[in-house]
Amino acid sequence: MNTKSITLTGLIIVVILFCIKFFDISYPLRVTVANTSNELAVVGEGKVDVVPDTASIDVGITVNNLNTAEEAKTQIDLTNNKLVASLKKLGLSSKDIKTTNYSINPNYTYENNKNTLSGYDGNATITVKTQNTQLIPSIIEEATKAGANQINNTQFTVNEPEKYRETARENAIKNAKDQAEKLAKSLGIQLGKVTNVVESINDGSPTPLYSAKGFPVTGGGGGGATLESGSQTITSVVTLYFEKR
Repeated sequence: MNTKSITLTGLIIVVILFCIKFFDISYPLRVTVANTSNELAVVGEGKVDVVPDTASIDVGITVNNLNTAEEAKTQIDLTNNKLVASLKKLGLSSKDIKTTNYSINPNYTYENNKNTLSGYDGNATITVKTQNTQLIPSIIEEATKAGANQINNTQFTVNEPEKYRETARENAIKNAKDQAEKLAKSLGIQLGKVTNVVESINDGSPTPLYSAKGFPVTGGGGGGATLESGSQTITSVVTLYFEKR
């Protein structure tokens, strides 16, 4: 690139930065000018907040320091079978219920410079996944009634986030085009066709941007917990490359 082109590129960048500051432009997130000075790259962002449609939770039984492995197994099996039966009474099917851990291990204490067997620990954990998110409080209620003493990893997620990516992408493209038009007008240049598009996607994670209806646990006389599903933000970031006329 000759000296004249380098000087022109530098001048354009300075003008763009001045316009962003002077007009208080919050978007695009990034504006770059290609080395050839024939393209303008503008980054736009689009977001869609989605209420989760799927919930999952781990319920299980843990026992400690039982005399024999057989005793640990008996107690685990008894509670585990009650758990599965109580979950199916709620209308959950076998495909919604998955055993994710079943273990029995010896427990030792260190005394008199040696390890001594003190008993056996055991655990059985069931992961429940359902698209009926309002069922989670009932799952907790019935699981504890059946003898569960472990409730973990309650999560609300979007089962098919790709359904919302198109909307997020369209929002990002519109955002980039709007900002490109503002910049072109401020700089006194004309933009040609879009020569390239680069997209990055971030599915995000559940956030409390939206509080869905609480799901109260009923029964048991204690009032129970109220669980909030929050929202998940589906984000698309699109870079549009415009010809400069």
